[in-house]
Amino acid sequence: MTSRFLRAAIFAGLVLPALTRADSHQPSIEELKARIAKAAVSDRPALCLQLSEMQLGAASRFFTAGDADQAKAALNDVVAYAELAGDYSVQSRKHEKQSEIAIRKMVRKLNDLKHAVTHENQPQIDDAISKLEQVRDDLLAAMFPKGNKK
Repeated sequence: MTSRFLRAAIFAGLVLPALTRADSHQPSIEELKARIAKAAVSDRPALCLQLSEMQLGAASRFFTAGDADQAKAALNDVVAYAELAGDYSVQSRKHEKQSEIAIRKMVRKLNDLKHAVTHENQPQIDDAISKLEQVRDDLLAAMFPKGNKK
């Protein structure tokens, strides 16, 4: 019993802090943009989605803080990088399913955000939702093309 407790204490004291430090480094927006530019086409969808999700969180925080201009700029990045993720997924024929799922989750979050913001800010969110839904439709069309049944 004592050795079990000792192992747990060692694990908690040595391993857990190392794991949290490794997780705590979130790349900045600029770092991700630079990584996207240098990455292979097949690696770009995941990076674009990560950047888009980060900007979605930022947009939500900006809307909550009442900074509509910053929120709209972040929302533009959400759409732009989600569109790039979809394009790169279709181009490389990789990560299509993961991209579609991630974009669907972003649409859901935007719908939730729409109900939490003022009426004046809702049209921008509606526009972002419709653009992301178009990206999803394009991804689904690429994954399941009509007429190619053999």
